[in-house]
Amino acid sequence: MTATDRAIELTRAAAQAAVDKLGTDLIAYDVSDQLAITDVFLVVTASNERQVGSVVDGVEEALRDLDAKPVRREGDRQQRWVLLDYLDLVVHVQHTEERQFYALERLWRDCPEIDLDIDERR
Repeated sequence: MTATDRAIELTRAAAQAAVDKLGTDLIAYDVSDQLAITDVFLVVTASNERQVGSVVDGVEEALRDLDAKPVRREGDRQQRWVLLDYLDLVVHVQHTEERQFYALERLWRDCPEIDLDIDERR
């Protein structure tokens, strides 16, 4: 099984929104073969708590334009690692230190990477 076209569409829109808000080190994995609960994990780094919030807000706004709302949002209080669950897509926005410590890429590196097709010059 592979990620649905809708999941890929949401992932690319979320990735572009994250880059527009200065999110870095973006990577997306097609986890549909490994997990029954979602198709894609998108991981984004932000350099400080305020930027984590800004990236999260940007992603939510962009996906709202595509008629997608998160069914769950976790980690808002500390703004160190915020998880947005859109069912087909789970977005992880992590502070630099959390990204290094938890190293989600190490856990999911066997899953296919998704080409994000990001325009960083916007």
